[in-house]
Amino acid sequence: MNCAICDAESSPVFTKTVLFAYRVQYFRCGRCGFVQTESPHWLDEAYSSPIASLDVGLVHRNITTAEKFAFIIDSTFDHGGRFLDYAGGYGLFVRIMRDRGFDFFWTDRYCPNIFAQHFSIDDLDANKATFNLVTAIEVMEHLIDPYRELDEMLGHSRSVLFTTELAPDHDLENWWYLVPETGQHVSFYTLESLRIMADRLHLQFYSDGHGLHLFTDRTLSVFPPEGRRVPWWRRWARNRKGALKPSTRLLLDFEHVRKIVAERKQW
Repeated sequence: MNCAICDAESSPVFTKTVLFAYRVQYFRCGRCGFVQTESPHWLDEAYSSPIASLDVGLVHRNITTAEKFAFIIDSTFDHGGRFLDYAGGYGLFVRIMRDRGFDFFWTDRYCPNIFAQHFSIDDLDANKATFNLVTAIEVMEHLIDPYRELDEMLGHSRSVLFTTELAPDHDLENWWYLVPETGQHVSFYTLESLRIMADRLHLQFYSDGHGLHLFTDRTLSVFPPEGRRVPWWRRWARNRKGALKPSTRLLLDFEHVRKIVAERKQW
């Protein structure tokens, strides 16, 4: 099997039982360390529910990621710009970021938009569907063809801020992040594999060395932004110059949705 990232030869390293039913081989690239499953024929079954019941960290992850990303946007990007959360799930992250004052929108091919209705990319005019930044939270490990999906993300912005855990060098077979019970995680990255991806996409690559990463055409002096106290992202300024206050954004969003509901006479 060839590596989906660098095309080098990948060798089988272990077998897992996926969805409690299928014996699946996992392969690791000898060049960049990228780990992938065999061709995932089980995905229709795995996504019969788009959000797995095992994902008990969904709410906590969205809350903490929102605080981190808010700090990064304030420090590195134009906080008055427009942003897109790719594969945004139920829309919880978009709703949190809008409540914080950021002009975030949602897109997801497989999951219903519950919390960010009327703030989908489809609600924007075509000439407004450009973004300062695309975010992708716990998306990369789901991708069969990472380059194809990234091409789609980069069609919206030349900066993609994303989270995914890095594959360990040792005891990979017992790594919790494999989650074979759900069958949804099929791709696992190393720093080297992400560097190769960035090079092929003609982008800069930045990482905190753990689970937070950025592809961008910008050149940054430091990433993540430095803070005086640990953790770095808790220095986010809650009254940010030039950005809407959370209460203002929430009120504007409420009026926007109320107008749509009134027009459609459907709540």
